This record gives sequence, structure tokens and C-alpha cells, in this order.
Amino acid sequence: MKKFVEKNKNIINIIVLICITFIVLYLALKDDFKAIVNHILNLKIGFLLLAFLMVIIYWLLRSLALHRFTKKIKKDNKYLSSLQLMIRTQFFNAITPFSTGGQPYQIYYLSKQGLGTTLSTSIILQNFIVYQIALVILGIVALISNLIFHMFDKTSLLQHLIMLGFIANTLIIIVMFIVSFSRKLNKKLVSWAIKFLTRLHLVKNREKKLEEWDTYINRFHDGAKILLENKWEFVKNIIYNIVALVCLYSIPVFLLYSMNDFTSYNILVAIVTSAYVMLIGSFVPIPGASGGLEFGFIAFYGNFIGGAKLKAIMLLWRFVTYYFGLILGAIALNMKKVE
Repeated sequence: MKKFVEKNKNIINIIVLICITFIVLYLALKDDFKAIVNHILNLKIGFLLLAFLMVIIYWLLRSLALHRFTKKIKKDNKYLSSLQLMIRTQFFNAITPFSTGGQPYQIYYLSKQGLGTTLSTSIILQNFIVYQIALVILGIVALISNLIFHMFDKTSLLQHLIMLGFIANTLIIIVMFIVSFSRKLNKKLVSWAIKFLTRLHLVKNREKKLEEWDTYINRFHDGAKILLENKWEFVKNIIYNIVALVCLYSIPVFLLYSMNDFTSYNILVAIVTSAYVMLIGSFVPIPGASGGLEFGFIAFYGNFIGGAKLKAIMLLWRFVTYYFGLILGAIALNMKKVE
């Protein structure tokens, strides 16, 4: 049974995703079906296209950061290759809990381009670090904005979850920095782990395994050192990710405008609220954080709009920010790889 689950894990995740999607659609549509459909059918297409453009810019900027990291080690890396990888990643992020499938696939993709597992891991780890830093910076902006403007007084429980999400993301950055730059600590941890596994008779040749891991750690840290030779380049990649997230977080305001509502909330409110919603999603161990993100969206944006319009915007937002990437990612996986 265990082997069957491991072999068919992605298929099981997709089935879970489909089931949760149908449940969410049923709960969203059951009371206001006609009104929700009416809102969607009477959209201003121009603003809807702007919402799609925002998510595309998000992918373009995140691809640019990944490309710049990769190019420092693989000089002939093409931007289109990084863009294709970023779009493919959307599929694996979408079908795995906590979006855990994206990074392993990125490492696999880069290693197949001749970088090897060690350097590929180093590149993806640095790219993940700058994304997490951007996430935390916008989280700080959201927290400060709420303290000043008191946007979410009615959602105190969710605000506690937001604080936990903020702390968790900050801790992730600290751990990633330790993994990236503390060579001695990593060697000690690996040595302790191998010693423990040897006692359990899971490792037979302790000295050989220590030598293999010592080489791996040295190569990994040498790669991390190359990637951080230019501190300004590292900062620029953080900026690319911040701008990318701002584009992603601004999507609900364009969806609001598409329904001919220009007053319920503005772009600052949309960015702050979306930052809160995305942090809620980090607690949901279901592919695409399905259910949790919809609940967070309704709870937070419900402070500004309500009824069928709120549900219609939520459904469109989920399609633009999640299902659109899942579909394009699946298509990109069947296209020829850009070298």
C-alpha cells in the first residue's frame, strides 16, 4: 500500500485537488449562483486582462531573478529557459501540499542542463531565500499598515494566524541562511546524522559516507559563495521578487474594477489584504491550499465588500492566480525544453 501511495502521489494529489475544488465551488455558488454568474458575465474585459497581465509579470520577474542566479554559474543560460522552468514549476507547486513539489523539480531541471545536483540545489536555495525575504518584507508592510489603518479589526483570530505565518516565514529565512553559509555547522550536523544512522546499521561504510557528504557540502557552499559575490545583485533579486509579489497581490483590485466598482477598496488595501490571505494559505496542507485560501479571501476582503460580488471576485482570483498557472504549467511540461 505504501509503495502504491508513493508511486501515485501526484495522481492522488490531483484527485484531492479536484474534490476540494468541487466542494469550494459548491459552497461558493449554492446560495448566490445567479448573482455570481451575472457578475462574471458582465465583466469589463479590459480590467480582467490586466489581472492576467499581473500574474504574467509576476512569473516574468521571478524568472528574471532565477535566471540571474543561474547565469552566474552557467554563463550560457537563456532567460527563456528560466521562464519555461518557472511556468513548469507552477504545475508542481499547484499539485503538492505547501507547494513543496516546485523546488525539487527545479533542481532536477537544472541538473539535467549540466549543472549537477549540488550546484542546482545551491541556485534554487538562494532563489528561494530572496523570495522568502521579499515575502517577509511585504508581510512587515502589511502588519504596519494594519496597525496604522485598522483594516481588519473584526478578524482578530485570523490576525493571530497571520502573525504565526510571519514568524514561520522569518524562521525559514534564518534556517536557509544557516544551511547556505555555515559550512562547519552543516558538517557537524551531517557527521552526527551519519554516526546515528551507523549505529542503527542503516549506513555501512561510515568513513566513505562522511567523505561523500564532505565533498557535497564543500561544493554546495562554494556555489553559494559564487552566487553572493555581488551583494548588490542579491539585493536586486530581492527587489525583483518584491515587485513580482506586489503585482500578484494587486490582482483583486483589477477584478473589483472589472465589476465596475472603483470605491470598495484601493490598490494599497488589495496588496495588504492579499499579503494576509497568502500567509493564511501557508497553514493549509492541501494542494493549492484549497479551502484555506478561499476562506482567508472571504474573511479578509469581506471587510470591504460582500455578497455575490465578493464570491465572484474570489472565484476569478483563484482562477487567475492558481488554476491559470496550473494549466499553463501542464502545457509547458509537454513542450520541448529550452536549452
